This record gives sequence, C-alpha cells and structure tokens, in this order.
Amino acid sequence: MILNVSGRTDIVAFYSKWFINRYREGFVDVRNPFYPDQVSRIYFDDVDAILFCTKNPIPILEFLSEIQKPILFHVTLTSYKNNIEPNVPPKGKIIEAIKKVSDIIGSDHVCIRYDPIFLNGQYSIQYHKQAFEHLCSLLEGYTKTIIVSFIDDYKNVRNNIKILQMKEFSEDDFKEIGTSFSESARKHGMTVQTCFEKRDLTEYGFVKGDCLSATLAYQLTGKIYKKWKARKGNLCNCVEMVDIGVYNTCKHFCRYCYANYDEKKVSENVLEHDPNSSLLIGALQKSDVIKIRK
Repeated sequence: MILNVSGRTDIVAFYSKWFINRYREGFVDVRNPFYPDQVSRIYFDDVDAILFCTKNPIPILEFLSEIQKPILFHVTLTSYKNNIEPNVPPKGKIIEAIKKVSDIIGSDHVCIRYDPIFLNGQYSIQYHKQAFEHLCSLLEGYTKTIIVSFIDDYKNVRNNIKILQMKEFSEDDFKEIGTSFSESARKHGMTVQTCFEKRDLTEYGFVKGDCLSATLAYQLTGKIYKKWKARKGNLCNCVEMVDIGVYNTCKHFCRYCYANYDEKKVSENVLEHDPNSSLLIGALQKSDVIKIRK
C-alpha cells in the first residue's frame, strides 16, 4: 500500500515526531472517521511508499534519511499573506526546506502544489503570474512538477467568504493563467498540470497528469495499484492511497482549507494529541475493534 501523510491534516508540519515514533515502532493506527470504534492497524512492513503532503517540510528534515521507503513529497506553496494562511512559516524558509528535501530524495520525487488559486482585489491574475514565475525561478533544479488547482466551495471557504472576497474566473482568466504558467514552467525546466479539476488547461500548455499516477507508483515500487473508484463527477485518476490523518487537526488555519471546517474542534483535538500514542489523536479504547489493514 501507499501511505498518504496526509490529505486530512498536515502531519509533517505539526506531528512529525509522532510519525517517526510510529515508523520506529513499526505500525500506526487509524480511526475510521465514519465509524469511530473501528481502527485500522497498518504495519510499515506492508507499506510500499509514502506520499508526504505539507505546507512546511522543516520539522521532518532531521528524520528523512531514517525512512527506508520510497518517498514522494508534495509541498503546497503559495504567496498568500497571513490573513489567508495565518500560521504558515515565512515562505523563504519553506523554499530552503524544499531544496533540502530535494537534495535528500531527488528532484524527481518533489512536487510543488500552487493551490488553490483564487482571485480578489489583492490577488489578481497579474499577482499570480508574477508569484508563479518567481516560484519557478527559485526552485529551478529542485523540482520538475508543479500542480495547480482552483479554489472550491468547501464549508471552510463559505465560513471565510468575507476574508477571501473571491471573484469569479472568466475564460480570459483561465487562458492568461494557462499560457503564463506554462511558459514559466517550461523556461525553468518544469511541467505544470492540474489534478481533479474540470478545467485542466491543456489547451493552454498544461500537461495532463495526476498527483500520483499508476505509472509513477509503478516506477517507485514495481507494483500495480488500483485507481480510486470512479463516482459521479470524480475526475481523479490517481492510485488508491491510505490516509493516516485526522480532519480538524491542522493548526495552519488556512481560510480555504477543506480538511478544517471547525476551528474550535481543531483546538480541542490538538489537546488530545500524544506523540507516543499509536493514534494521531487520542488513544485506543477498550471498545475499539482493531483490524490489520493489508
């Protein structure tokens, strides 16, 4: 299996010590978000590769060389200010951390996510074009892939609508982003793509791709994995992964986040975190039913 660490929270930024404790002990427990008394136990011997997803790679840098598994690193990096991303460290420090990750695992295994893109009076098309070009110039040679997405109508987005003050995208906006981003990426030896987007911008030079394609998964592990089961409106063509995170536990508090939708709950959950527990949040209970996940 391939572990996703994590699409539900930023384990790398806030819970790296917990993760490396689990890796050293050889297993991790994951509570079912829909049936809380059901717990999956995952042994790292059954893990073929790990996909780390984060806004801040710094906390895990000291542990990376210890992890003897194929690693992919997705780092989300945008130029929004603190009112949009309140607790994300200065972007210059993130850039330097990305370079260190790339030096350890190789540029082929590092992907930058410039997402989500939204427009308002401060963050215009011109702003994003300049920010994206600057990003590409700083990371030339350290990554080969950038994934772009556009903001979605999540509960947290609606909760922060007065802060975000978003404008609708026009077709001219998509064209300008597509052509400019494609040129910036090409100039710096990178490709740019979308994933799970209705508008893939391939007509403007974007590459058609997935966050974790079956081809890339095979290159990493020599194994063939199922793709996510198709459902109505599902445009994702990535291979199946197992997420070990917990919703409403990320302390970045980004105003557009899909994984946080109750900041009070986040604060409560964080207090339940124990770096020595087998679970990210809380501890095993006598009523829990533990099943080994293969």
